[in-house]
Amino acid sequence: MAKEKSRCICAPYINREYSWLQFDDRVLDQARDQENPLLERCRFLSIFISNLDEFVRVRLGSLLNLELHSPDYIDNKTGMSARDQIDAILGMLPAYYKKSDETFSKLRKELKKAGVEIILHGSMTDTQKTKSFAYFQENIVPFLSPLILDAKHPMIRFENQRLYLVLRLERDGRDMFGVVSMGMRVEPLIPIPGCKKVKLIPAEELLYLFGDSLFPSCHIKEKALVRITRNADFEATVEDADIEYDFDFSKLIRNKVESRGSLAAVRLEMNTESEELKSFLIKHLGIKKNQVFIVGGCFSYKYMFSLDDYFPAAVRPSLRYPAFKGSVSSTLQKGTMIDTALRRDIFLSYPFQSMDPLLWLLDECADDPRVNNIKITIYRLASHSRIVQSLVRAAENGKDVSVVMELCARFDEESNLSYAKQLQEAGCTVFYGVENYKVHSKIISIVLRDKGKVRYITHLGTGNYNESTAKQYTDLNIITSDKDIGQDGVAFFRNLATMTVDSEYRRLLVAPFTLKQGIIKAIDKEISKGSEGSITCKMNSLSDKEMIDKLVEASVKGVRVRLIIRGICCLLPGVPGLTENISVKSIVGRFLEHSRIYSFGSGDMFISSADLMTRNVDRRVEIATPVLDPEIKKTIRGMLEYMLNDNVKGRVLENNGQYTAVPRIPEPINSQELFLGYFHSGN
Repeated sequence: MAKEKSRCICAPYINREYSWLQFDDRVLDQARDQENPLLERCRFLSIFISNLDEFVRVRLGSLLNLELHSPDYIDNKTGMSARDQIDAILGMLPAYYKKSDETFSKLRKELKKAGVEIILHGSMTDTQKTKSFAYFQENIVPFLSPLILDAKHPMIRFENQRLYLVLRLERDGRDMFGVVSMGMRVEPLIPIPGCKKVKLIPAEELLYLFGDSLFPSCHIKEKALVRITRNADFEATVEDADIEYDFDFSKLIRNKVESRGSLAAVRLEMNTESEELKSFLIKHLGIKKNQVFIVGGCFSYKYMFSLDDYFPAAVRPSLRYPAFKGSVSSTLQKGTMIDTALRRDIFLSYPFQSMDPLLWLLDECADDPRVNNIKITIYRLASHSRIVQSLVRAAENGKDVSVVMELCARFDEESNLSYAKQLQEAGCTVFYGVENYKVHSKIISIVLRDKGKVRYITHLGTGNYNESTAKQYTDLNIITSDKDIGQDGVAFFRNLATMTVDSEYRRLLVAPFTLKQGIIKAIDKEISKGSEGSITCKMNSLSDKEMIDKLVEASVKGVRVRLIIRGICCLLPGVPGLTENISVKSIVGRFLEHSRIYSFGSGDMFISSADLMTRNVDRRVEIATPVLDPEIKKTIRGMLEYMLNDNVKGRVLENNGQYTAVPRIPEPINSQELFLGYFHSGN
């Protein structure tokens, strides 16, 4: 792994993919952190594997596409070709598999001690096998599809991330292969009946143990559980929709989503080292040997999220984080949200504060006769969205409702297509963005006539309009009646509707035209101050070279640059003469850090939907809004300082490219826990 690491660091830059894998490693570390409750650690393991699956599908998939279609591509920071990066990724992955397998083994031991045992096929007693086989025959076999592969039974298409049992068989002196597809309706975790204690076996273990019984006329030579991961990276342009799909972008996206299952394989996972089966699958899938990985635990740990059900109710609280509910300021529970927003700016910090005030505002707007127009950008929604319910009711009440629905929100395309149809049928105006730019901004523009005057209420946030993730992701929100921002909001939606992306606004910074310019201008202002300048930014990812180089320039000029970056960081701090004035901290804890904050000196501060990635600042429609209210600005600055001092969940990026824990001196500081206490104390 050291060899791959050395290729991925070229001071002052770090390779993007390497940095992302380091982030997921920090997630896995939370599964190993004994200070976290047991069931929470189980969930972190599940999140790690889910993250890794998406990384392979999307990032490895995109690099394989680059190698195929742009063979001359070179990373502008580290000089690595697509193949260099692919080889580095594939060389690093075995270590992560080993670490996750070890983590699962430790968690199994702790779960058993706590009263719930997860049984694997190698540790089952004869009695357990007998009971499990009876269950397998009655409850799983009806959902299985066994097939012998020969001239009359051609090779099946392995579906993305579905589990299969592949067997090497012999029948009448002839070698052949068999395949069993795991049914989609099979419960992932099965209790073994008749046991005094809770004993559970993953369904994939039963498939491995007993799947060969479906081939009674064959001799079983070898068998292996396998899972194939397919490329999920696809391009969708308006030109394609214009030509082939009758100028309907939604038809193109629906077709692209349906095609994902047939895209090229990028990874093969197996639970045995069978060379015969491996060679057979490599040849069929058209992949290379270094794209094959051995899984020592389970292929999926989604069942880790349902383990609560197997513990007595009295025990569960000790195995989970303490329950909490997002708070609502007492001042927002008096009067109407519309009138409160017209009087003063409102600040909401999820998940420490509830999303309810924003939902109340939309509910009021749906019915209040003063409100004429509601416009909103939508990227990801909850499965049963109250936001959509309010918009539908507003349209049915005769309000002018416009929705910019982003259909290219990866893995949410089908949900967004469905919601778009529902909103259109209710009478909302729905369109899908502008040209080939993803609309990732989070804005609601409300126009009303109050006491004979045109007034504006604008919501701007760092996260999606999703009631579910608002309980899990840290995001900041401002609701303001500022006239300039309100007029900017109206102009923003008008520009999207008329395919205009190169406009300037009074207060808002809007990518792809003014956001990067605005941030660079603010950095230049701090550079002009020299060692008196200071920059404090929080984001999910930093990878845009122009932005990195500008921060390096600031460091060289003596500006103090403090960065809080949860995930990808392509800037190497602490390099003498270049980035010695830059510090980078990552926080991975109970909640997913998701807010973006850009603060400069004691003056300008913005919250934004955008990370400082090239895709965000150059190829998406994103918004950064200034924080105007002095009290809100003070609160956010205080939050930044607590995060910078977090020595429990915080990790510091060193100039060797590694993240290290922070000494808990003079006392432990867990910023997320502090914010829970602060916002629940009435603030």
